[in-house]
Amino acid sequence: MEGYILETCVDSVESAMAAERGGANRLELCGNLIIGGTTPSPALYEEVRRHCGLRIHVLIRPRFGDFCYTEHEFRIIRGEVKLFRELGADGVVIGCLRPDGTLNLEQMKALMEEAGNMSVTLHRAFDVCSDPYKTLEEAVDLGIDTILTSGQENGCLAGQKLLTELAEQADGRIDILIGSGVDASAIRELYPKVKTHSYHMSGKVTLGSEMEYRKEGVNMGLPSLSEFEIWRTSEEKIREAAEALQGFQKMQDGRK
Repeated sequence: MEGYILETCVDSVESAMAAERGGANRLELCGNLIIGGTTPSPALYEEVRRHCGLRIHVLIRPRFGDFCYTEHEFRIIRGEVKLFRELGADGVVIGCLRPDGTLNLEQMKALMEEAGNMSVTLHRAFDVCSDPYKTLEEAVDLGIDTILTSGQENGCLAGQKLLTELAEQADGRIDILIGSGVDASAIRELYPKVKTHSYHMSGKVTLGSEMEYRKEGVNMGLPSLSEFEIWRTSEEKIREAAEALQGFQKMQDGRK
């Protein structure tokens, strides 16, 4: 069994299959990765489950933007945690904050109860919380399994100092899953320095649309986003990251 986690965030069946072929050992299933990820549809979950044998952790995020949710939004989040538990998801990826940047403990406790036996990851709401050290302890007390974080920076390499501190503070009580900007080179930089063997990446590449006829000047969303580009996971990028992790594992096994 691998001594590391290589989780790939995907928003399509094609990306999920590429991640598995490349050597990922867990999926974070999302919708709309181009806006940071939202809750995927049950139909997408079921189709990915049909074609992939990996563990699936489902992102529960009702919209783009902050993590301070209205009463209606929270009801949706809670209902989706229940839905994916009933569908057989292996885990959920959640996070709710108060306006002051602290973890919304009341909402998180309710979600933990709804999650039941599923694994729970506190997502990158952690990266915009006001006190990461306190929030880590609260996550441990809640029984959360994993914190996904870039060290409160836009990229994991810039967040190396905090990532190192968080991994030391966690001390095996909760898994620190490094995300944002993760690829093979980032793993080679961080693995010897940060006491965690868990990494999260999309491995995305931009593909051109198969559309031959292209109506210009009509946008379905933000004008900055092209209607004729698709993000997909690169099997090769995942394989390079997996090989980097496997190389470190072999080195460690050789020292035993």
